Parts: sequence; structure tokens; C-alpha cells
Amino acid sequence: MSFFLGLDTSNYTTSAAVYDASNNTVLQNKKLLPVKPGEKGLRQSDAVFHHTVQLPQILSQLPISDISGIGVSVKPRNTEGSYMPCFLCGEGTAGMLGHAMQVPVWKTSHQVGHILAALYSAEKLSWIHEPFLAFHVSGGTTDCVLCEPDEALLLRITPVSCSLDLKAGQLVDRVGLMLGLEFPCGIELEKLAMQSTRTFRYKPTMKELDCCLSGLENQCQSAIKNGEPPCDVAKRCLCAISDVLLEMTKRASAQIGDLPIVYAGGVMADQLIQEKLQNVKNSAFAKPAFSCDNAVGTAIYASLCNAGN
Repeated sequence: MSFFLGLDTSNYTTSAAVYDASNNTVLQNKKLLPVKPGEKGLRQSDAVFHHTVQLPQILSQLPISDISGIGVSVKPRNTEGSYMPCFLCGEGTAGMLGHAMQVPVWKTSHQVGHILAALYSAEKLSWIHEPFLAFHVSGGTTDCVLCEPDEALLLRITPVSCSLDLKAGQLVDRVGLMLGLEFPCGIELEKLAMQSTRTFRYKPTMKELDCCLSGLENQCQSAIKNGEPPCDVAKRCLCAISDVLLEMTKRASAQIGDLPIVYAGGVMADQLIQEKLQNVKNSAFAKPAFSCDNAVGTAIYASLCNAGN
């Protein structure tokens, strides 16, 4: 059998996927956790409750009877102390299914899942055999990491740089809420920005390799107060994030070396941001369905771990 199940229970999406290693195809199913109108997010206790309700629904729509193994994200990052209660839902479900079906369970991080999903989407999975840089840009992270082959972990992750305050996904949601959009705001903010004909350039606030994004929130808030059209505010926000990521890329490459770079995470689903980074040498981007939270990477992780045993 060559089918591998992946599970991911992040803060805002219940995800499951089945990867067929024999023909390199995936089936995925996912569902956003419900956030009440006007609210800015979910408490962890509410996220755990919704995952518990949604996981059986998600799994019932996937062919999991003949799987050879399970991959699951059990923490946000592969770093000491990285923990969020919502990942316990996926970890517990994976453990129960693994025991009942007598198949192995391989545990990894949400971040590794994102990176592998992006590589798969971009047809660059072969990169895992050599060092490369990865950006994980979402509501909880704006990280650049060095990825290197590792026999035990598959990928050894070493932090290179990050945002020292606000994360890119948080900025997107905060600006979106200022403009009256519903949380999470990424898709609607992008649609709004596409209506703008203006060009924006932003000088990033950097501290060596790291960035600071809180000033961008203030700029967008001031623009709204000064009567700037919503579409221009949206484009101002997304173009500024692009400029920040481009500067982080330049500085990381200067420090680490000229390595391949993959851009992953929900924020990277934005086409305006991708367009401004397309000229980065030897870069790869996930397609939107593999940028936002998903379990494809954890399913592929299980397949790769199985192949190494």
C-alpha cells in the first residue's frame, strides 16, 4: 500500500489529506473553524472544541481504509517549548487511528508541514536532500529558516530571521478588520487591493536580518483616517509586506549563501505578494490551495519517513 494520511489541526483550520506515493497525487479536505462576525480570532479552548467536532466530518470524506501510515503536526515549530493546545486534537486522533489500524504514526511540526506542502505544489520535493531556505508567512509566523537534511527529523530547521513584533498574517487581518472585512481577511483584502491602480513602495524597518511590522499597521490606520480609498489601503498593506519579505530574502541570502528559497504559509497565497517576489533567484511558491493551512505536508512527511525506514 502507498497511501498516507496527514492531519493538521491549526488554530483556524481542520485539515486532513491522503497522499498516494505511487503516483504522487493527493486528496485533501479541510474546513475553517467558525469565528463569530466581528471577532478577531478564537480562544484555544474554542479551537479544540471545533476541531473535535470537525475532524470526524473531514475524515469521513476521505479514503483512509488502506493507509500505510499517518503523519501529524503536533506543535507549531520544531523548537523547544513550541506548543498550542489545538494540535492535541490531531495528535490524539492520529494516535487512535494508528493503534486501531496498526500503522505507524510520524509526528512533525505545522511549519514543516507547510514547507513540504509548498515544495510538493511547486514540484520541488527533491530540495529536501540539500540545504535550502524557507519562508513561513502566516498569522502566527513571519519566519525565514534554514532547512537541512536530517536522518531523524527529515528536515533540520534552524531559525534565520523573523518579525520581531506583528506577524504578516496578523497585519493582514488587522487592516482587513479596519476596512470592515470579515475575519480571516486575506482573500477579501487581496480582492480589494486588485481594484487599486496605485503603486506603493515601502522602506522596511529592519534590525539586522529581522523585520518589524507594527509601523505598517499604524500607516494603514492613518491612511484610513485621512480618507484613502479602501482598495488603496489594501494594496498599501500587501505591497509593504512584499517589500519586507524581499528585504528579508536579500539579507538572509547574503548571510547564509545563495540557496534555493521556498515561500510557504497562508499569506503567500496572495498573488500580489507572489508577483513582487517572482524575480528572486531559484525561488518556488506554493499554489494557493497548498499555501493556506492544509495537511498535505504531513501526509507527505509520513510517506518520506516510511521510505526511509
